[in-house]
Amino acid sequence: MSEKQKMINGDMYRPDDPELVELHQHCMRNLEKFNHTSMTQTDERAQILKSLFGSTGHNIKIQSDFKCDYGFNIHVGENFYANFNCVLLDVAPIRFGDNCMLAPQVGIYTATHPLNPAERNNGLEFAKPVTIGDNCWIGGMAVINPGVTLGNNVVVASGAVVTKSFGDDVVIAGNPATIIKRIIPAIE
Repeated sequence: MSEKQKMINGDMYRPDDPELVELHQHCMRNLEKFNHTSMTQTDERAQILKSLFGSTGHNIKIQSDFKCDYGFNIHVGENFYANFNCVLLDVAPIRFGDNCMLAPQVGIYTATHPLNPAERNNGLEFAKPVTIGDNCWIGGMAVINPGVTLGNNVVVASGAVVTKSFGDDVVIAGNPATIIKRIIPAIE
């Protein structure tokens, strides 16, 4: 099995593998182009993201400066928006439903490292996917940690550190994040 496949599967892998290094460098070149393209060039910016990401909806908008590891592990639904300085460490898949918004400086991390120092010092890494449902809003400077799944209609308060998964229709806040309010869905 390739190091890339191990990485995507969540198995221990070597990030210095030549294929992964080239994929990361390819992503960095595209991000440099994206982050230096004028905000008024909306079609060109969207096209760069659509070619970089694994899948996207039609309407996608991300403000600069944006950072990710590979791009191909990011999947966004329709009407995706990320404000300034967001970081998506997509060593494993990151999936967003439709109508998701990220405030400035949101960090979503799939990358993690072994707790055992001998394994960690040996350069091994692994990752856990992150999944975010439909109609989610993640507040400024919030952090979503590896392996987290958020249901539909979740609001993450600014500065929250999300270390575990939550179901639908909740507002979460704090470090570690906990439910502070339930959302009653509107009747359509």
